[in-house]
Amino acid sequence: MAEPTTLTPTRTYMQNVRGETTETLPVWLMRQAGRYLPEYLEVRGKYSFLDVCHTPELACEVTLQPIRRYGFDASILFSDILVPLAPMGAKIDFNPGPEIANPLRTYDDLKQVKTFEAREKLPEVLEAVSLIRRELPEETSFIGFAGAPFTLASYWIEGGKPEPFATIKTMMYTEPKLFHEFLDQLAQMVAEYLVAQAEAGANAVQVFDTWAGVLTLKDFREHLLPSLHKIFTRLREAGIPSTYYAKGAAHLLPALGDLGASVISLDWRIDIEEARRTLGETTVFQGNLDPTVLLGDEATIRRETRHIIDVVGDRPHVFNLGHGILRMTPIDNVHIMLDEIRNGGRA
Repeated sequence: MAEPTTLTPTRTYMQNVRGETTETLPVWLMRQAGRYLPEYLEVRGKYSFLDVCHTPELACEVTLQPIRRYGFDASILFSDILVPLAPMGAKIDFNPGPEIANPLRTYDDLKQVKTFEAREKLPEVLEAVSLIRRELPEETSFIGFAGAPFTLASYWIEGGKPEPFATIKTMMYTEPKLFHEFLDQLAQMVAEYLVAQAEAGANAVQVFDTWAGVLTLKDFREHLLPSLHKIFTRLREAGIPSTYYAKGAAHLLPALGDLGASVISLDWRIDIEEARRTLGETTVFQGNLDPTVLLGDEATIRRETRHIIDVVGDRPHVFNLGHGILRMTPIDNVHIMLDEIRNGGRA
């Protein structure tokens, strides 16, 4: 099997994010740093997940691992969306999933939430950002990230993994003022956290809204859009390219054009052509290969990868999975996907 071609000395990711078409599609994968890589598992055999997140040298090492192995066009900070909640007062632990010992349910709880200033509260994360940017190849773009207000609130209000979202949705429907005040506070934190990451060296940022898809289009517009709009307005004013990702959000497409994000990231259940018809020809998309495709044989991986390339055509696009890479993904299968993207050319 042919190895993927090496990157040319240009930031193809940034060009596409800004609406420019390049000869080949830029590619990176969500959760590319970790889970499935033996070098990552070796690090995790010595250090806890949070130790890696809060130690700049370790965060840098695992962030660089997939770049060394695959030469992706972009790298993303190794961290977790819940990291900034701890300095805001959430008592978080991972066992192995997130557990929050002090769920936020009332106005009294909201009054206990601490003001967040990234440079003061998470200097080690910003140090990691600067270190990673220095260590990355010049042609590799670096993406900072944060969770979206609703997704962060889901964990804090529910006290851990939020499904079936009973408490947070009850608050949204019955105590909308409390709900909106909490989301606004989180939006301010997210915006400033992302700006701080960009100032520390990130070239672009992504906002992960993993759980937005559990809401109706009406509720998304009424309850989530205002706080999201504040974030993307702040990023746009700061000149920071941004991407918005929501899982299971096909029904939310009509509202996503109102966010103000530079790129809309699509999960594997959203048809790219349908997204284009809904949001317009000038919208830049990211995605959206089904992560399970990388568990298949070579013919399957090439066929499904080629399908996305052909649908994209000569438009700007960032190739990615529709969700995070699965931990059982064979390393060689990622090479096959990359070979099809880089050596197969556009449609």
